[in-house]
Amino acid sequence: MIHSDKQKRQIDLLVAAPRGFCAGVDRAIKIVELAIKKYGAPVYVRHEIVHNRFVVDELKKLGAIFVEELDEVPDGVPVVFSAHGVPKAVPHKAEERGLEYLDATCPLVSKVHRQAERQTDAGRHIIFVGHANHPEVIGTFGQVAEGQMTLVETLADVAALEPADPDALAFLTQTTLSVDDTHAIVEALQARFPNIVGPKGEDICYATSNRQDAVKKIAETCELVLVIGAPNSSNSLRLVEVAERCGATAKLIQRANEIELAWLDNVNSLGLTAGASAPEILVNEVKGFLEEHFEIREEKVQTADENMVFKLPRGLEAA
Repeated sequence: MIHSDKQKRQIDLLVAAPRGFCAGVDRAIKIVELAIKKYGAPVYVRHEIVHNRFVVDELKKLGAIFVEELDEVPDGVPVVFSAHGVPKAVPHKAEERGLEYLDATCPLVSKVHRQAERQTDAGRHIIFVGHANHPEVIGTFGQVAEGQMTLVETLADVAALEPADPDALAFLTQTTLSVDDTHAIVEALQARFPNIVGPKGEDICYATSNRQDAVKKIAETCELVLVIGAPNSSNSLRLVEVAERCGATAKLIQRANEIELAWLDNVNSLGLTAGASAPEILVNEVKGFLEEHFEIREEKVQTADENMVFKLPRGLEAA
């Protein structure tokens, strides 16, 4: 029998800010919600709109149907393309079939797509830093003709490159990578190919960088960092890696019910953050779970202010 007067152990909870939804994710979810409002259910979505099970399930309740390929979308219904971006062939195919489509690609991913086109138009071969088979990488490779882009994931990949013309190269990167890893790979590329052309600004998006900076800050003083995110979410996996590099133990969880109390046995200082596709409701759920078991002393650790907002596609503002 548990006595209610048993003293709860105190844990300091450091909550990272910024965390959770970024402007691109926010926009993508709104596009699906407004499309359902405008066209009525069902609205089809090609690939998970963002990599988060909770978000996907909530949109399913409203009338979104998620499919992996355009062939699964019946004629005469609207389709939304996910925030990660799609190969050029996908909208072309939708147009051929007369499907109405809405592109929820994050504008920062679209920017990388345009850079890819510009570099190949200028006759350069692109070295793309990213993770094989990630939808964003597939979408970016699909912007240019086959063979115009080579993927590198590691420093070893850079060392193994044998381009036809080492003086006609450009590099681009996936937007959700580890800032530190990517920096090392880009430096290796520039050392091997001094004439390689890079993007004007960073390709890694502001939200990815900001969330990694905030995690570094909390991981310095925490024994354990909980990262709320999906196992297929690149930016969430990077947050786990960043925390571990700072010397903390880090666990990726999708919901509060995945937390094992044994993890917290010798933890006095706990960090909490959420990947860019995890909603704040899940952060509050985790806080609630922790408060049931511990005396929580919460502190927000803010490393940046975010006020980025992306415009909605034309025709949806009215909805």
